[in-house]
Amino acid sequence: MKITTIDMHTEGEPLRVITGGLPEITGQTILEKRRYFRDHFDALRTGLMFEPRGHADMYGAVITEAVTEDGDFGVFFMHNEGYSTMCGHAIIALTKLVLETGMIRKKSGSVVLKIDAPPGRIIASANFDGKIATQIAFLNVPSFVLLKDKVVDVPELGSLRIDVAFGGAFYVLCDAGQIGLGLGPQDHDLLISHGKKIKKAVIQAFDILHPHEKDLSFLYGTIFTGPAQNPKNHSRNVCIFAEGEVDRSPTGSGVSARAALHYARGEMEAGKRYTIESILGTTMDVRIVKVTRFGPHDAIVPEVSGTARFTGKHEFIFDPEDPLVKGFIFR
Repeated sequence: MKITTIDMHTEGEPLRVITGGLPEITGQTILEKRRYFRDHFDALRTGLMFEPRGHADMYGAVITEAVTEDGDFGVFFMHNEGYSTMCGHAIIALTKLVLETGMIRKKSGSVVLKIDAPPGRIIASANFDGKIATQIAFLNVPSFVLLKDKVVDVPELGSLRIDVAFGGAFYVLCDAGQIGLGLGPQDHDLLISHGKKIKKAVIQAFDILHPHEKDLSFLYGTIFTGPAQNPKNHSRNVCIFAEGEVDRSPTGSGVSARAALHYARGEMEAGKRYTIESILGTTMDVRIVKVTRFGPHDAIVPEVSGTARFTGKHEFIFDPEDPLVKGFIFR
C-alpha cells in the first residue's frame, strides 16, 4: 500500500494530511467516518503517526467528502493516542492547503470554507489571491465552561485549583504557577509528566459530559497557563494532550476553551482580539464574536487565527512483510 501526504505546520505544530491511497471510508456523519476508520484502518494511523514514519508528537488529518449539503469538505483528526474531536491548528493548515493546491476551487478575494468536523460545522476564512491564502481564521463551535474553581488532589503535586472548559474538545486548565512550573522548552519533560498526572486525576474525580454527543464526552488534555514572555501578548499556555503530546502551537481549540473561561470570569471582552503564546513563543489570536447558549451552558463563539506553512510531500510505503509496518512509539 502507498499513502501520499502533504506535511505542514501551524505555529510549529506538525500536521500530516493524507492526500491519496486510502480505502473507502464509509459513514453518514464525520463521527461515523471516524469510527469506521478507527475500527478498520487504525494501523494506518499508527503507521503514519508513529516511528519510523512519524514521531511521538506527530499529528494527522484525514480529509473526507462533506457530509452536509453546503459543506466544502469534511475532516477528522488523529494522533499518538487515537482520534481527537477538534483541532484548530489543523483547520488553519487545511484552509491553506485546500485553497493553494486547488483541492477546493474558490475565486480570489475573501474566501469562506464550510468544514464538517467531529464537533460540528467549522467556518474558516482567508484572503486568497488565486495562489496564496493569508489572514486565515476560523469560527469555532460554541465553547463553554464545564467546571469552574474546582479542587483536585493530584499524586505528588497536591491539591490544585482547576477549571474544565470545552473549545471543540475538553481541557483541564491549570495555572502553572501553582506548582512552580515554567512554560518554556526547557520545561518540556515536566510539562508532560505533570500534565498527564493532572488529566488522570480530573478524569477520576469528575464526569466530563458533552451535552449532546457521547463521542465528545472525554477529557482531551491539560493546558498550563501563565504570563506571556512578550509584554504585548495576553498570556502563554502549553497544552499536553493525547498520550503526553506537547502542542508546539498555542492550540486553537485550547485558546477557544480559555476564551470561554476568561469571558465567564469577566477577564475577556467580546469583540477584542487577544494574542496567546505557545511554548515556542509562536502565537494565535482569539476573539469572542458571539455570546450564546449551548445546551444548558452559557457559551461563546470564538474566532481563532494563525499562520501555517508547507514542509513537504511524501509517498509512504506500507510493506506487509515489514514486522514494523504498524509503527512503534517511545513515550
